Amino acid sequence: MAVDELDTRILRLLIEQPRTSVREYARILGVARGTLQARLDRLERTGVITGSGPVLSPAALGHPVLAFVHIEVTQGRLDEVGEALATVPEIVEAFSITGGGDLLTRVVARDAGHLEDVIQQLIRLPGVVRTRTEVALRERVAHRLLPLVESVGRAARKP
Repeated sequence: MAVDELDTRILRLLIEQPRTSVREYARILGVARGTLQARLDRLERTGVITGSGPVLSPAALGHPVLAFVHIEVTQGRLDEVGEALATVPEIVEAFSITGGGDLLTRVVARDAGHLEDVIQQLIRLPGVVRTRTEVALRERVAHRLLPLVESVGRAARKP
């Protein structure tokens, strides 16, 4: 979907001021409320905006350890293992990947011992051949999309 300059300004506001009302967004942007609502509806319908809930901190929820676990899966069992991963609450994301392994998961844990327990649970899943774990030491760049949004907006302005 093509994102134009107004879409970029809307997305920036949503990221920077997520608790502001639609009416206030329209006032800030200098557009009619109906125009803004139509743009928001289109951005949601086309999948640019995928949610609007709060961003939660696993660390604040008592799970400060973050690890990336690569999982090698028996051929033909990727879907089955993916479904099983969805039942493990400490797995906050899982992706099919190329390269070393078949799946990459983002796992949170209370401490190193809890992380080991989660990994052992993964190893016991039918279809899991082996795992490889990398523990994150410190976040260097927080999850962000605003620089991408701005880049897309700049590209849309170029003739």
